[in-house]
Amino acid sequence: MSFNRFGEIIDKMFSGNLSIVGKIFVSLSIIWIIFIGYLIWWNSVNSPMHDKSFRWDEWIWFGVAPAIVPYLFYFVWKKKE
Repeated sequence: MSFNRFGEIIDKMFSGNLSIVGKIFVSLSIIWIIFIGYLIWWNSVNSPMHDKSFRWDEWIWFGVAPAIVPYLFYFVWKKKE
């Protein structure tokens, strides 16, 4: 997959030309990322430790990665058109 093809896919996602199923999947992924970010923030605020900063590494591994991996599998196993 070339970077041009990847750019086309990103353009299609943000142009509004997705099917209803595609819009649902993208919306669920964004909601998942935001929800996990909120949980990580809430846990760090309520932590008994003195460090109250946002834990970016947890957000990437538990929020962003699970939301992106299904799309990577889809593009790897998608039949050529």
